[in-house]
Amino acid sequence: MFKNQQELRTAIGEYTKQLDTKFTGADGKRYVMLCGGTGCIAADTMGIKEKLEAYIEEYSLQDKVEIRVVGCFGLCSQGPFVKIYPENTLYRLVKAEDVEEIVKEDLIGGNVVDRLVYVDPKTGTKCPHMEDIPYYKKQKRIALHGCGVIDPDRIEEALGCGGYQGFLNAVNMDPAQVVQLVLDSGLRGRGGGGFPTGRKWQFAYAQQSDEKYVVCNGDEGDPGAFMDRSVLEDNPLAVIEGMAIAGYAIGAHEGYFYIRAEYPRAVQRIRQTIAKAEELGLLGDNILGTGFSFRAHVRLGAGAFVCGEETALLNSIMGLRGMPRPRPPFPAVSGLWNKPTIVNNVETLATVPYILREGLDKFTCYGTERSKGTKVFCLGGKVNNIGLVEIPMGTTLRELIYDIGGGIQNGKEFKAIQTGGPSGGCLTKEDLDTPIDFDNMVAAGSMMGSGGAIVMDEDNCMVDVAKFYMEFICDESCGKCTPCRIGTKRMLEILDRITSGRGTMKDFDELNEISEACKSNALCALGQTAANPIMSTIAKFRDEYLAHIEEKRCPAKVCKNLITYKIDPDKCRKCSLCARNCPVNAISGTVGKTVFEIDPSECVRCGMCIASCKFGAIYVE
Repeated sequence: MFKNQQELRTAIGEYTKQLDTKFTGADGKRYVMLCGGTGCIAADTMGIKEKLEAYIEEYSLQDKVEIRVVGCFGLCSQGPFVKIYPENTLYRLVKAEDVEEIVKEDLIGGNVVDRLVYVDPKTGTKCPHMEDIPYYKKQKRIALHGCGVIDPDRIEEALGCGGYQGFLNAVNMDPAQVVQLVLDSGLRGRGGGGFPTGRKWQFAYAQQSDEKYVVCNGDEGDPGAFMDRSVLEDNPLAVIEGMAIAGYAIGAHEGYFYIRAEYPRAVQRIRQTIAKAEELGLLGDNILGTGFSFRAHVRLGAGAFVCGEETALLNSIMGLRGMPRPRPPFPAVSGLWNKPTIVNNVETLATVPYILREGLDKFTCYGTERSKGTKVFCLGGKVNNIGLVEIPMGTTLRELIYDIGGGIQNGKEFKAIQTGGPSGGCLTKEDLDTPIDFDNMVAAGSMMGSGGAIVMDEDNCMVDVAKFYMEFICDESCGKCTPCRIGTKRMLEILDRITSGRGTMKDFDELNEISEACKSNALCALGQTAANPIMSTIAKFRDEYLAHIEEKRCPAKVCKNLITYKIDPDKCRKCSLCARNCPVNAISGTVGKTVFEIDPSECVRCGMCIASCKFGAIYVE
């Protein structure tokens, strides 16, 4: 246990040297880092680790090579990754059967295995080092600091990578100074609302109360979002440190992590790191002899999207049903058990230590005038490079999609990007040069949200996209207020009619009316933003809605009731493969004699015929 600040500072110095040794090879060893992100784990990182251990033993390399499983490398579509220090060589799409070659060629022979290094799809250039890959060149890791570098199970590596240096600086300042520093930094809440973090802390600091609380919102529920999960899994100490700094600043002595139960790995990592921090004296009573006491607890979310809303989250922690409360009073005045409470999301708390550690200038040099620092995005959908990215505010959508994301898959045309999840909206080609920040995204008709960014191409139907998000919102509405409970259901019914070919212009007009009613009258942000995907797709893709309604046609050929499967007689080889694979016997013809035909009244549009035809004779009209 560290009894005072000097003991911790001395230990941090030693841990930093140990970490540097790993990177520089000063001890004469090679270090093999395996990506331990959830995606890579699912793709057999642990199987690769077992193979590596076996070959290292077989070739007697135990004294020369160490294996570590670290956090997410970010470029999820290219995992699993193997990174070798001190050469900093990065291998991607590694399989267990590739391990022997890596051991023989690289670890023993000192030669790079060219076939396993990243190849830039635009230039064909081989990129053996992470810093050579375009995906990483425009990124700056602040919230993701340490992720993919340290072993999350070794708290000493987190300390050696900057951990608790921000806390040490904070406890040597007056709490009001810490609050003012965060306010001056321009840090805004990364959970979606973008409210100034320092102002929220100011409100709680000003309250006179015997108890105050800090809550970390880890109830990440947006489809396609996994930023918070990665931070919690890969550098849990950073979030704990951010929470402790917040507690010191506002005068709170207890904090709660509210994490999705669907994130068992994140929950386990936070729990074990809290226990280790308490053991080392980084949490608990009289931390490092400063007189400041702080303890952290973990509560699991029950799977309700609405619990991402801060007042519903607080109710859930207290054992009540997760439903929003009317505001005011705001949580900073009356939150957990009616005591002053600040609720910050994972990314926000993970950013705070950087500000206290590195200072204002190093943080505020990134970003725009009203949105400082960086933002983590989960880049997904029809883009070549799928994964986790952290970019300075002010980076344009074009840079995100084409420079970092590597462009659209299969050479297709970019159509839209949905940002902000179910609460956001679609942006199009006209918006590609929009600098990404809180205000610009709203002005363009969307929002930054927690950081989901789903790219769509010419094959996506935007009416169907709006329907997908409305199905999600409808399922997740808590039902407390009528505009959300009834309004989302009515909007989904209308979208269902439109996509099935039964829509009318009256439906279209009602869709607009209900959208406005929800936005103006719903109790919480979930209901108020529920119609955003509809409103933005109507604004940007009105012609697609009209095609569905007036022409009974889906331009993207996605909506099943508005498309027809046909067989090109010039390409049909009369082989009967399509008929044999049709689950409803909708295809008829005589083998070797007649061209086969599809009966549209029987066809269920499952796509089995297209998948089974080897000659490309079947098409959608």
